[in-house]
Amino acid sequence: MSTMTIPTTSTAAATTTGTPAIDFADWFALQQLYADYASALDAADWDRWPGFFTEDCVYRLQPRENHERGLPLATLSFDSQGMLKDRVYGIRETLFHDPYYQRHVIGVPRVRAAGGGRWECEANYAVLRTKLSEPSTVFNVGRYLDVVVRTPGGLRFARKECIYDSEMILNSIIYPI
Repeated sequence: MSTMTIPTTSTAAATTTGTPAIDFADWFALQQLYADYASALDAADWDRWPGFFTEDCVYRLQPRENHERGLPLATLSFDSQGMLKDRVYGIRETLFHDPYYQRHVIGVPRVRAAGGGRWECEANYAVLRTKLSEPSTVFNVGRYLDVVVRTPGGLRFARKECIYDSEMILNSIIYPI
């Protein structure tokens, strides 16, 4: 199986092991995970969303300033797949809002560390929102800091931190980022 080398920004990894190597099948599966994640959210297939995560996952949506300062306050913070399922229930059954579409544009994930069926990745994202009778607008922009692990069911997110750049959210966060 061929391998490809992905540059790293981790100083420790760069000085002790060089750049992380990842074989093509894993690289392709990683790319597919991100593409499938965006596709499910863009299709409003909320029931699929928790399935992209491990049972004991962490999903956080946090402003960049808080993240960079090491402050724990997050806009959303879930620490299990069960909590993600509760959020899906809330989206379907209890939240009332003007309908809108989302479109996720996710950059190619950069593998920062790899080994033992675990990858630490970073990917830029932009979420565009379109209300039915209005033009599309940029809703949320930032980067994902992810830990992806191999499971019997394929690659899953063990941790997804959505670090958004703007300190202000123009409207409430209803759908996953």
